[in-house]
Amino acid sequence: MPDPFSLSVIVPVWMEAAGVTDTLRALQPIRNRGHELVVVDGGSTDRTVELARPLCDRVVVSEKGRALQMNAGAAVAKGDLLLFLHADTRLPEEALEHLASFVHSRRAWGRFDVRLSGERLLFRVIAWFMNQRSRLSGICTGDQAIFVRRDVFDLLDGFHQMPLMEDVEFSRRLCLVSHPFCIKEPVVTDSRRWQKYGAWRTIFLMWQLRWRYWRGESPESLAQIYRSDVRNASK
Repeated sequence: MPDPFSLSVIVPVWMEAAGVTDTLRALQPIRNRGHELVVVDGGSTDRTVELARPLCDRVVVSEKGRALQMNAGAAVAKGDLLLFLHADTRLPEEALEHLASFVHSRRAWGRFDVRLSGERLLFRVIAWFMNQRSRLSGICTGDQAIFVRRDVFDLLDGFHQMPLMEDVEFSRRLCLVSHPFCIKEPVVTDSRRWQKYGAWRTIFLMWQLRWRYWRGESPESLAQIYRSDVRNASK
């Protein structure tokens, strides 16, 4: 039986030659059921586009920046349901069945629970708090694979063009339309950032940035803080 909806999975990428093939291969079962896969490259100078082209329905090249890239992908997408997926995140095998339940609901948008890759207990604890916070507040991050009905995305004019917090800002506006449809079966996102920069350091940075954002600090200044912290952690 065909799925009762048409889905466009939009994957923003930049310099992802090392992992884009695995990312897109994992999405081939969704393409095989007649759904669309759109890759949006932010000007990579490696082989990202070359590797992605045979494994997706369309490659779009835009300016770098997740908000810009996701909006560019949505502009050409054909599905009546849009799902925005980070390149380091994997959907669960039953994703389409869960999305079919969403389509039959009255909710305008939704997201998955998240699990961090790796076996450390701390990663399980971090994911639990992320999911609980999201369930209580309705606010989510891009790691949770946001999905939204096409007409709602167009009504809200998509993601605001900002260098950081575009996912938080977008879900904040989406909450004015409806509470999110929360799928408990998790997506799995790569824990390499947490491992590379240190789990506690990353937790502190993320909470600091969100707190300062809620206090009204501009995304531009927060992006500078984020880049500075990442550079210092890499030394």
